[in-house]
Amino acid sequence: MSTIENSREFTGARFLRTSFRGATLRGCDISDVTVRGTELNGLDLDSHDLALGTLLVNGVDVVPFVEAELDRLFPGRALSRSRTPDGLREGWAAVQDAWQATLEATPPELVDAHVPDEWSLAQTLRHLILATDAWLGGGILGEEQPFHEIGLLFTGASEMGVGTSMFRADTPSFEEILAVRAEHQRRVTRFLESVSPAQLDEERADPWGSTLWRPTVGDCLRTILEEEWAHLRYVRRDLALLS
Repeated sequence: MSTIENSREFTGARFLRTSFRGATLRGCDISDVTVRGTELNGLDLDSHDLALGTLLVNGVDVVPFVEAELDRLFPGRALSRSRTPDGLREGWAAVQDAWQATLEATPPELVDAHVPDEWSLAQTLRHLILATDAWLGGGILGEEQPFHEIGLLFTGASEMGVGTSMFRADTPSFEEILAVRAEHQRRVTRFLESVSPAQLDEERADPWGSTLWRPTVGDCLRTILEEEWAHLRYVRRDLALLS
């Protein structure tokens, strides 16, 4: 199967009576794509940023329906959008309970297993360690170097100029991952216990260096919650396939 990478040759292109059956698009820009008279049976779409835009199916924006269904499937997920300390605390407790249930239900032989092009459970937990470091340590607390050495960077981080020298090259054991993850969870819990409504509105610098957005403390906490729920969904989806 051929691979096309880092190409702009299809921008504005028209595809007529062309088969894309079984094709995979990852990290691609398909915004404003128009599809007409096309067979869509089995089409699988997954976008972390779906809620930020629109997705029209037969003229209907289905994003609100998708978000409502995800909130139903993951009780407490809606609180990741909360604007109050109490709401964020409740949302954090809900997603941690959901993660604990997933960990307890995962057989040891599936901890490092993964479907093609996706992270394993162990890798996902390492990425959530990184997300906590970025948005709590770097974003809210302004630490100069907030990252733990076993954190796992997202795809494309090097292209953004993110340094990698602080991260370990070897693969940590699952026991070490769980220990570091637990400490990071306690750190978020402690911060949420004392955060005030006024603090939520305080501005911070984007921990990834962007000057286009100055997130508030509330934005940083909501991003942590969004990361937790999104990756929980990915892990449960993939574990179901692996099982």
